[in-house]
Amino acid sequence: MGYILRMRRHLDGELPPATWPVGALPSALPHVEPQALHAILTDAYGNGFGSVPAFADWWSAVASDAEFDPALVFIAVDTSGSAIGLALCWNTGFIKDIAVIPAWRGKGVADALLQQAFQAFQARGLPYVDLKVVAVNAPAIGLYRRAGMVEAPL
Repeated sequence: MGYILRMRRHLDGELPPATWPVGALPSALPHVEPQALHAILTDAYGNGFGSVPAFADWWSAVASDAEFDPALVFIAVDTSGSAIGLALCWNTGFIKDIAVIPAWRGKGVADALLQQAFQAFQARGLPYVDLKVVAVNAPAIGLYRRAGMVEAPL
């Protein structure tokens, strides 16, 4: 899969608000079924930069993880209520997964999801948020850098 980078966003100071593109709205569990989130991740990881197990195994592992908090699953939906993106975060200040469906990529959905996560972790008093990304995933790295993230030691 390649070399992995750790990216970090320090949460000191004022954070920009989440700005949603026209036609996209924030949502949360339980308003969106976990199967829809799994489908987004399965599609996103089809690029070879990761993988996701079958739904039952994935959801069981996520929902039973000690770091899981449903309030830290940030979801974007379109005006019909269909899930178009998500940021699945652990309560330790880690963004486990972030993905957006192809039709909505490059429109600001991932930016808004990141800002929601940053604000939530800042409100919980965490000093920073981390995530990991494959070093050859240039579009993702560009997104994270634009959101104020910098490389951090693994």
